Amino acid sequence: MTFAARYRALTVLVAITIATAIIHLLSVALGAVIGVALPTHVINIVAGVAFLGFAAWTMRGDELTEAEAAKASRESQRSALLTVGVAFFIAELGDKTMLATITLASDNGLLGTWIGSTLGMVAADALAIVVGHVLGARLPQRAIRIGAAVVFVVVGIALIADGIRG
Repeated sequence: MTFAARYRALTVLVAITIATAIIHLLSVALGAVIGVALPTHVINIVAGVAFLGFAAWTMRGDELTEAEAAKASRESQRSALLTVGVAFFIAELGDKTMLATITLASDNGLLGTWIGSTLGMVAADALAIVVGHVLGARLPQRAIRIGAAVVFVVVGIALIADGIRG
């Protein structure tokens, strides 16, 4: 939403799409390596615990740090596409969406996980851009955080239960 307020929405969306596709491709590759190295039931339990961690992380909040924003600001003299793409790529490294993609790819189809996670992330970001323009500061971040955390908890518990049964 921060970049959408500064640059054209289409430019932001294209930059985010490119950065997301690259991050998720790397995540899927790492997930594939993990999937070969560990038995499925262990992966499910670890993934379930990770999703519970993602729920806690979501409740804490996720923001573009001041250092990342400053870097993007310094680079704004260059292409907006490059500025947004690089900043988004850096912000997403090690983020919960990257880690979730790794865990999903460890036990699911690689191409489907990559396409699905990339499209899901881009759709969520597109929605954030639109909502950010429409609602601005009135967006109920706490409600969105709680809803996302609940989804992570439900998926985490389901994965742990499946791993224990496996």
